[in-house]
Amino acid sequence: MEIDIHPLSHDPTSAWKEISKSQRVIKINTKPPAADVPANKVRVVCMSDTHSLTHHIKFDIPDGDIFIHAGDFTRCGKLDEVVDFNEWLKKLPHKHKLVIAGNHELSFDHTFTHPFQNASACCKKTGSTLLDEIPTLGNSKESLAEAVKTENIRQYLSNCTYLEDECIELYGLKIYGTPWQPEFCKWAFNVKRGQACLEKWKQIPENVDILVTHTPPVGHGDLCCSGVRAGCVELLTTVQQRVKPKYHVFGHVHEGYGITSDGRIIFVNASTCDINYLPNNQPIVFDVTLPKGRTKED
Repeated sequence: MEIDIHPLSHDPTSAWKEISKSQRVIKINTKPPAADVPANKVRVVCMSDTHSLTHHIKFDIPDGDIFIHAGDFTRCGKLDEVVDFNEWLKKLPHKHKLVIAGNHELSFDHTFTHPFQNASACCKKTGSTLLDEIPTLGNSKESLAEAVKTENIRQYLSNCTYLEDECIELYGLKIYGTPWQPEFCKWAFNVKRGQACLEKWKQIPENVDILVTHTPPVGHGDLCCSGVRAGCVELLTTVQQRVKPKYHVFGHVHEGYGITSDGRIIFVNASTCDINYLPNNQPIVFDVTLPKGRTKED
């Protein structure tokens, strides 16, 4: 199916005002699932945007069959941050652990070379704050430059399956992960809105059960405190009209934490850090029904 570029693609706030006239957003307040998982279901535990603050998390991570982290697990992708995150993953009880990168994982994006180029001009457009303008989060410019130069960084994520424009099948469920997002202050995995974003989304297969992206789609978990929407217009169209997953998991916009639905797809913003970069948001947990005839023991 061919997806068209929305005429307001480069202005997601205005685009959503038009799109929202013909569709609804249902806010979902869910309680954690019951302790026992039926044989025909698997439990999925989702987090995102932990920003090297896992040691400061004050809640227990719920057990489950599949753990998903939707990116921004570091402050800037330095080697010691990645190693520390990998050790934290090792302690989690989940049988399967899936991770994608986010815009803060500078070292994971081989196309990323200029962490400070044109950042101010970009942030004036997006309405982001000075804290967001350069993704230092306490790191010096020198350490950021060092992070970008780290080679073969993926090898240090040995306690999970790292997905970058890749699909994995678990329990008969197809899960696809991709780190790309609309241009956001010249950070990692940035592409221009419109056709460039759509080219990334074209790689997503149609038979995906759980889609994991770092960016939200426009209209779901993407509203910034400034009133600007940061989500991708073409991602929403792709998800709703072509891919049609059961669940779409993402993060990136901390203040967008929570679950919404358009009546068919469940959208999950699993950002662990709140707007103040404090890891206060609980993991989001849901049970997924397996394909007919499949059980966890298969």
